[in-house]
Amino acid sequence: MSTARMLTGDRPTGRLHLGHYVGSIANRVRLHQRYESFFIIADLHMLTTRNTRGDIEQVSRNAREMVTDILAAGVDPARATFYLQSAIPEVGDLNTLFQNLVTVPRLERVPSVKEMARDAGKEEIPYGLLGYPVLQAADILCVKGQVVPVGKDNAAHVEVTREIARRFNHLYGEVFPVPEMIAADTPTLLGTDGQGKMSKSKGNAIALSDDPATVRRIVMGMYTDPNRVRADVPGTVEGNPVFAYHDVFNPDRARVAELKARYRAGRIGDVEVKEELAVALNRFLDPIRERRARFEGTSGLVDQLIFEGTERTRAEVRRTLVEVRRAMGLTSAYTQVRRRAERYRKAVATPA
Repeated sequence: MSTARMLTGDRPTGRLHLGHYVGSIANRVRLHQRYESFFIIADLHMLTTRNTRGDIEQVSRNAREMVTDILAAGVDPARATFYLQSAIPEVGDLNTLFQNLVTVPRLERVPSVKEMARDAGKEEIPYGLLGYPVLQAADILCVKGQVVPVGKDNAAHVEVTREIARRFNHLYGEVFPVPEMIAADTPTLLGTDGQGKMSKSKGNAIALSDDPATVRRIVMGMYTDPNRVRADVPGTVEGNPVFAYHDVFNPDRARVAELKARYRAGRIGDVEVKEELAVALNRFLDPIRERRARFEGTSGLVDQLIFEGTERTRAEVRRTLVEVRRAMGLTSAYTQVRRRAERYRKAVATPA
């Protein structure tokens, strides 16, 4: 394993689904064997769009579910450090310092900020959401992350991190690595309703933890070709979620090609194509379910991993913050004040 550090993670908003697996988790499973890996449970980022008391009360349960999903997907707990973002207040200190190294117009040019606001039903962008990339920079740089896996949604965020790291180093000396982005060449998985990408909030997702019967039920209700009213009517494969899922999750490439040809020719019904997809998805998910059952069967293990990882990460972040303050001169400023105050106390205490 490389000594280089990787930072990645998710917001604890619920269980992970196949879209997460395709978009990021599969890449993390591969990469965490090569790098010293930190997995952030980004509950402060969650507050930018979900900040009711009820949302916050769900963080503990959602964090546990999320980490269990990641472990079940194949991440080795011995090679990963999981930590709860809100339990490390020093990250907020670093975020405050970084806010002065980036402009509002620069943040307004990050396309995903507006997309996140729209997806959350926000008519106006909250200050915290505008500053999302700055807090993300604090997350990455607080552990001196050197590599960050990115998808289409967050590459622009990490570019802000790179700019902040370079700006800080230029002003105050070399403290931070400029993190490298590792792009995953993965497709965006359509939702089961065919309407945009898979999303928990839209109810068009298949969770990694869904049982076989649930997976089959969801697949049998999937959107297909709306113009195909009978099995003998030639159907469209392109843009059809059922075939998009076959392409990703069905390893029998020859069979997938055959299904497509028969579908285009009107020689197979939607039900048969969906039945085969349900079988392929359940075969794919079976090993994940087995690992999940093992982790769930070990009471308290996931909580222990989060606790130990958070303690370890906080120690790392404290060291980074000391170095940052020293480089900026903030430590010396306070030291000078303290020394003058000490001289004053001595002078006052000394009789004339």
